[in-house]
Amino acid sequence: MDFQKNAKTSLTFVFVAVTLLSVSLIQNYAFAQGQGMEITATAADGDTSISISGHTATTNNAITLQVMAPNGNRVSVAQVMPDANGDFMTEFQIGGALWKQDGMYTISAQQGSSDIYKLSVNVEIVGGTTLETAVSDSTFFSKAPEGVIGESKILPGLTISADAIVGSTTIGISGNTDRTDNSITLQVIAPNGNRVSVAQVMPDANGDFMTEFQIGGALWKQDGFYTIEVQQGESSAYKDSVQVEVIDGAVIPEFG
Repeated sequence: MDFQKNAKTSLTFVFVAVTLLSVSLIQNYAFAQGQGMEITATAADGDTSISISGHTATTNNAITLQVMAPNGNRVSVAQVMPDANGDFMTEFQIGGALWKQDGMYTISAQQGSSDIYKLSVNVEIVGGTTLETAVSDSTFFSKAPEGVIGESKILPGLTISADAIVGSTTIGISGNTDRTDNSITLQVIAPNGNRVSVAQVMPDANGDFMTEFQIGGALWKQDGFYTIEVQQGESSAYKDSVQVEVIDGAVIPEFG
């Protein structure tokens, strides 16, 4: 048997396989890099309008934007076409009975049915006017996969943890995300399903963030497990939750 010939043949097959795999990775990367959308919401403190601007890689489809109130009602809808460069912008005017609820209003943008063309940002409105806001969400890639020169996103995600002293009336939340330019919305859900508190934070340059919730008042009187939900955009990789048990208005040891 000609072992030398068989060895050369095996090496040839390996080389061809590696070459095809490398070409596939680069092609997939090039395709992925050209896909995605981003939006930014800006508003001045005490303003009655919210400006939306963004960019998309797909220029031949309209973008639908809608605003959802804190109670889940839809308060406004708009549709815009991106220009030849993929840029788009619109504005939502605050006013009327639908905008009277205080809290976080969610502005979502969707272009087609793909998840990489679905985004959302949150703007807080109090007394019928905005708080100072500059928040963004994006599905464009940011890091290169191993072995590929360029930019692409791998292993995306957000994680959180809860920390509290037994008997404390304060719950500390800390976490990390690989999206450093998008705000993070946190809300606390009581055992009966009612929302008892909402907060919004921006991660630092390393993706770290933290905040705390104060236990107290009528909304916290129910004993049981309170769920703290954290969300950054629409992707499931950027949603997380943790439960804290509260008894008689204070944290007890068994929480996760």
